[in-house]
Amino acid sequence: MIDLRSDTVTKPTPAMMQAIMKAQVGDDVYKEDPTVLELEHRIADMLGMDQALFFPTGTMANQAAIKLHTKPGEQLICDKYAHVYNYEGGGVSFNSGVSCKLVDGHRGMITAQQVEENINPPDFYHSPLTSLVCLENTTNKGGGACYSIDTFKEIKKITDKHGLGLHLDGARLWNALVATGQNPKEYGEIFDTVSICMSKGMGAPLGTVLAGNNELMENAIRVRKILGGGMRQVGFMAAAALHAMDHHKEFLKEDHKKAQELAAMLQTMSIVHKVDPVETNIIIFEVTKEQLFKEYLTKNGVIFSDMGQGKLRLVTHYDYNDVLHEQMLDILRAFKAL
Repeated sequence: MIDLRSDTVTKPTPAMMQAIMKAQVGDDVYKEDPTVLELEHRIADMLGMDQALFFPTGTMANQAAIKLHTKPGEQLICDKYAHVYNYEGGGVSFNSGVSCKLVDGHRGMITAQQVEENINPPDFYHSPLTSLVCLENTTNKGGGACYSIDTFKEIKKITDKHGLGLHLDGARLWNALVATGQNPKEYGEIFDTVSICMSKGMGAPLGTVLAGNNELMENAIRVRKILGGGMRQVGFMAAAALHAMDHHKEFLKEDHKKAQELAAMLQTMSIVHKVDPVETNIIIFEVTKEQLFKEYLTKNGVIFSDMGQGKLRLVTHYDYNDVLHEQMLDILRAFKAL
């Protein structure tokens, strides 16, 4: 099988398993797990932020951040493709009593002008009070697109001007950093909170770290507890994340290269109507004879994501190795020859 559904399907490497087994652990609910504390310190230091907290999932980290920034009845601004709106089970409303003002951005990215246009007048009590802006980097439904630092800075000026919080869903922030060469400390200067995932392209079995300033993060551990995120000897998973930070970032360059090669092959196929620009490890494309092509891929052992309306998604990752990559290119070539 060639599993290109997501970069979450990876298995720990043998070296990562060794790091897991050798980890020094303690009870993280008591903040006594030395490996978790090391991971939290390293992420906070990398971003130049005051402190960080380890969460079991990216969704929980994002939901905690939203809870820290808002009060029930308020509203956040995000792109219509945003993960916090589309893929977190309605948690924005369930956990925080907050609604989403959806912006029609470009490939999941919004501009400072769009942010300002969608802020509700604070003295107009008929509409929800806008209190937070949530951005995503890279964008999932936007095909792995990367924001520029300049756009972030422009949005930050608007949020500061209007007294709004600014949160980054950094589900694939590692991919963005590798693709753009951006300095992670700039993120810490711009955002109030940043979640950064360890279980996607980096390949840890689980875990996301939420970083922020002292004032906001003071209650983060309480919110994590309320959401059911208290963990015990979770240093085993923190060790996997630390190993990934030290050894897996180079894999991302190969993932991006393979994604570009798949996109180039797809663009030569008459059945493919459109391929979205590929910046990182996500390829989103549209096909004309959808059912025929999906059946062909399935018959040849390719697992993919069906996004509906003729859109398919492939995501490269480190378990999608050179051998599987050549097989996948051959499968696409063979379809062209039919």
